[in-house]
Amino acid sequence: MRERIIRAIAGTLVLVSILLAVYVNIYWLLLTAFVGLNLLQSSITKWCLMDDILRKVFKVDS
Repeated sequence: MRERIIRAIAGTLVLVSILLAVYVNIYWLLLTAFVGLNLLQSSITKWCLMDDILRKVFKVDS
């Protein structure tokens, strides 16, 4: 369940940052880059900060 939540959060952040880049300021694309880098880092290290946040702060299990 946490993996689905993490994917939903990442997808939402990417879409929102693209909309903000189009309508507000191009520098919002840095958020898209940050999300992409976090996804890449997570695939390499098998560690995800959002997973820790969901587990420890919001008590979301599996």
